[in-house]
Amino acid sequence: MKIEHIALYVNDLEAAKDFFVRYFDAVPNAGYHNPRTDFRSYFLTFADGARLELMNKPGMSDEPKPAARTGYAHIAFSVGSQEKVDALTARLKADSCEVLSGPRTTGDGYYESCVLAVEGNQIEITV
Repeated sequence: MKIEHIALYVNDLEAAKDFFVRYFDAVPNAGYHNPRTDFRSYFLTFADGARLELMNKPGMSDEPKPAARTGYAHIAFSVGSQEKVDALTARLKADSCEVLSGPRTTGDGYYESCVLAVEGNQIEITV
């Protein structure tokens, strides 16, 4: 068994797609639009075959995303080395993403950084 994909609702579908393409080398499909409901989505595929669905539909509300809440906490991307974690974190910071932590080695042995991006969602970058 494997997880087929993870989905994320966003307000700015094009900006979210462009973020994952730019920083994580995602390959987007052509996109989907249901004209009856105005639902729109992209499936993004990453080098290892993992997929992320970005979705948008009118009328969704933005609930606060406090750090301490139940539900999904973050998406983690393994970039392959500490140097790549450092470089991508620096690139995201230079492009105005908020770095929440790291790069650092965590208590459970991960070398990682965490950033806020894509409408306040947390992204973990790890070896």
